[in-house]
Amino acid sequence: MSSASQSSWEPVRKVRTYEQVMAQIEQRMLDGLLAPGDRLPSERELSHLLGVSRPSLRESLRVLEALGIVEVRPGRGPDGGTVFVGRPGDGFAILLKMQLALGHFSDTDVIRTRLMLEEWAVADAARNATVQDHEALRMILDQMDVPELTARDFNRLDTEFHVRVAESTGNSLASYLMSSLRTAIQRQMIDAYERLADWRKTAKTVRAEHRGILRAIEGHDVARAVELVRGHINDFYEIGPLNGTPARPGR
Repeated sequence: MSSASQSSWEPVRKVRTYEQVMAQIEQRMLDGLLAPGDRLPSERELSHLLGVSRPSLRESLRVLEALGIVEVRPGRGPDGGTVFVGRPGDGFAILLKMQLALGHFSDTDVIRTRLMLEEWAVADAARNATVQDHEALRMILDQMDVPELTARDFNRLDTEFHVRVAESTGNSLASYLMSSLRTAIQRQMIDAYERLADWRKTAKTVRAEHRGILRAIEGHDVARAVELVRGHINDFYEIGPLNGTPARPGR
């Protein structure tokens, strides 16, 4: 793994020191000077290069670690230090979940965004999904047929199905966004299930809709796949005027 160059680091002068540290690291990433696997200088060295205290530097690194940008490994050897990760973490999903919980996005925004993403994903899956993708989706649906499933486990598999559809497009960003969005609304969906007098009756309908979506994907029927997903999601949210009130869970 390469070590980040020690040149061009600038002393931090503004009041909110940790934000300035993060800004310099971000700029180096955008300039292509930092890449996955690269390692920052040691804490002592980097604090000296930036002209900041070590506590301020640690605060910056904690934020970056929480966002899944870096991994802070203990020790001073070749395996220790702060390393830029090579795959996305859970940071975006966590932030999105908190933003939704605080009401920063309306129900209508969430519904429309999800609908656009799901429709695009299922259309692309109908065009490009492989036989292996079909088999993986079928296995998830088979697991959803198990009678002993709890509502929580059923919702987990429901999420897994939709995320796997996105993964079958081959677009890693789309599948990551789908996973993050589903994670963010998971609590809402579980709560909706648990309020039902007989969630298994609803689950039966959900399973049938999933099977129909999979048949359309296997048949490379783009229009039918999009139509089925749209109805699948609209039923949940009772989208007439996009009022955001769940009709039944499981989408």
